[in-house]
Amino acid sequence: MNLTRPLGLATLLVMLTGCSTTPAIPVAPKVDVERFMGDWYVIANIPTAPERGAHNAVESYRIDRDGSIATTFTFRQGAFDGPEKVMRPRGFVREGTNGAVWGMQFVWPVKAEYLIAHVDADYTETIIARSRRDYVWIMARTPEIPQADFERLRGKVADLGYDMSRLEKVPQRW
Repeated sequence: MNLTRPLGLATLLVMLTGCSTTPAIPVAPKVDVERFMGDWYVIANIPTAPERGAHNAVESYRIDRDGSIATTFTFRQGAFDGPEKVMRPRGFVREGTNGAVWGMQFVWPVKAEYLIAHVDADYTETIIARSRRDYVWIMARTPEIPQADFERLRGKVADLGYDMSRLEKVPQRW
């Protein structure tokens, strides 16, 4: 294949991206975005680099006037009395996804994949996933959940194909 021609390179890129063996993450059939707004405590995750060692991690969502999601992620670094860290990414709900697929923008213009793989009928628990299965978040409206609920949610994460040895509980003490 001649890669010096743009068509050849484009064809190669389509072939490479189309050859993924990773199955898609199933998302919640419908998410009421307004009901999803508010505070969510991170119960467990496969953390991104900035959130390793997080304590009292909370993700808060609010719909802005322009329809985007103002997001505030706060946590204490390394300990309950560690320095407070705050991130303010912006969420964008993708049209045609029934509210379950968002782009989360930490740095313009890149929008990270944000998939609501599970939210219960009462909007008290959720699982946020990514197709690459590199990060995942189990979150709840309360800082603690019963162990049986945690195990059930952990099972859902395992069913999504995640490496469960990487899942970490996030210390919460309020």
